[in-house]
Amino acid sequence: MDILVTGGLGFIGSHTVVSLIEAGYRPVIIDNLSNSDLSILQGIEAITGSSPVFFKGDVNDQALLSSIFEQFKISAVIHFAAFKAVGESVQKPLDYYQNNVGGLVSLLKSMKRYNVHHLVFSSSCTVYGEPEHIPVSEHESIKPASSPYGATKQMCETILQDVNWCHSQCLRYFNPVGAHSSAHIGELPLGVPNNLVPFITQTAAGIRKELVIFGSDYPTPDGTNIRDYIHVMDLASAHVASLNRLLKGENKHYFEVFNIGSGKGNSVLEVIHAFENATGVKVPYKIGDRRIGDVVQVWADTAKVTETLGWKPSRGIEEMMADAWRWQQQIQRNQELN
Repeated sequence: MDILVTGGLGFIGSHTVVSLIEAGYRPVIIDNLSNSDLSILQGIEAITGSSPVFFKGDVNDQALLSSIFEQFKISAVIHFAAFKAVGESVQKPLDYYQNNVGGLVSLLKSMKRYNVHHLVFSSSCTVYGEPEHIPVSEHESIKPASSPYGATKQMCETILQDVNWCHSQCLRYFNPVGAHSSAHIGELPLGVPNNLVPFITQTAAGIRKELVIFGSDYPTPDGTNIRDYIHVMDLASAHVASLNRLLKGENKHYFEVFNIGSGKGNSVLEVIHAFENATGVKVPYKIGDRRIGDVVQVWADTAKVTETLGWKPSRGIEEMMADAWRWQQQIQRNQELN
């Protein structure tokens, strides 16, 4: 089956493409390369022995989408193409609304035109805002978002609930980290990283002088924010499980939501220490001011996804850090060769 993967060369998208190929699907990728690199295609081919179909372009390009839907018999869409940095969204809210919300509307219009009714949507735990209950279940009330990024994900979910001709699986990610164990693909942030783990690996590699921890006075055991970190390959396998559910017609409702996380929380300091334990490399850091838009702590209740999809993560925090570091070292080797 042909599966359209928007943003398929991004961090999560590329790892999901690998899992799709290994599961016997044929991914058709569209990516505008705004936060990815064409070299990731070579990494996917090195892992799988297969070079996926790729189109450079944007999901807001209706002509391109029409061309893809006419060339391939697309059975379902996995939609990753979105901006994703909380801090950046505070600085550039209009860019986030146009790209994230507008992109989904554009995609759904094309899907309806070509009678494609299955969608796996990349959402986020940010839709919960500052949750009242931890761990967070899918029944947690949706409060006003703490950032424009979170607001775009809430809006996209609302749209999918209103579009009842589309059977959608909405996966609310917690914090994907790590890389493929082969180090052929991984997270490739452009410029200064917005996420913790690539900043850790770049600091450990000497690219950054030191890591700044945004606040150490939160009401948590060590004063730093707590998040639920999940290995990106575990997250990728969740997409395949979700896709299988749709294509087999096993979904009970046209719109279903699942939390995708490890089910436990780690603080910023715990992640730094896990990296140091896994690699033997020290990470210099300092304490800075709190960052606007950050929630105090959040981790997932994963009971629903385990029961419904039969999915559970298999990789721990130190394996996540070891794979992320192996990928950072590979990036540097590639740069030296070039």
